[in-house]
Amino acid sequence: MHGLAALLFPAVLMLFAMGMDKVQARIDRVSVSNDDVDEFIDRTGSQNAGKPPRDPAPAALHELRPHRFPGHEPATADHAASPKRAS
Repeated sequence: MHGLAALLFPAVLMLFAMGMDKVQARIDRVSVSNDDVDEFIDRTGSQNAGKPPRDPAPAALHELRPHRFPGHEPATADHAASPKRAS
């Protein structure tokens, strides 16, 4: 069984490398060149240089915070320190 794996591993590795080469060729063909990026930066100039980026983090953090329900008290340190065991 180990001999079969030793024979198949190089072939599978070679097929994987050839497949990734084809994928990279497709990506390179449809990607943007460095000259296009430089031209875009020169064309836009400093239109957005003075505006700070909008920070979406506070809104996203608000959604992740636990919601408070009426009648529900948050756990305190003494509750966490002495858990009750079922007997």
